[in-house]
Amino acid sequence: MTAEGAAVHAGKKKDYALVDASILIADCNKCAALCCVSLAFDRSDWFPIEKPNGVPCPQLGENNQCKIYDRREQEGYRGCCDYDCHGAGQRVTQEVFKGRSWRTEPQLLSDMTRAFVIMLRIHELLGLLDAASALPLTDEEIDTYDGLLMDLSPSGGWSEDKLEAFEGQGTEKRVRAFLMTLRHHVV
Repeated sequence: MTAEGAAVHAGKKKDYALVDASILIADCNKCAALCCVSLAFDRSDWFPIEKPNGVPCPQLGENNQCKIYDRREQEGYRGCCDYDCHGAGQRVTQEVFKGRSWRTEPQLLSDMTRAFVIMLRIHELLGLLDAASALPLTDEEIDTYDGLLMDLSPSGGWSEDKLEAFEGQGTEKRVRAFLMTLRHHVV
């Protein structure tokens, strides 16, 4: 999940874990079209219709591909053109559900939707930590960073139970608080 790295921070060299940036790259071919089913959107300049979460987009084809992919913007689906799950979709499909899909097992729809929404937040936090790793972190900041990265990269990978437990751990709040402490690096 993570690669070991070393950086010079505050004049010291300390080994620390790095976010595996490859997991933050979306691969729609390994996903069960979770963004097209899990996310809600309102009629706006970004979308021509209202769609609740957990309901497949009417433009989603049976093959998990968008029926209007090349015409999304012209058809009013500008929000889809700008959207990137940063790898959360395929991670839920492949890691959490072991390649299973709501398409072949409709009873998974609710669970996959819930897992996707949580994994989106985890991937957002991983992306933020990845950006923070480029800063000249102190040894103490590296220790905090490493602990947070471990919380976001559980041993054995993510499961439904681990995702549900993530909700009550306060990791998201701790990551955001940590990031606020790094302001002195960018001022």
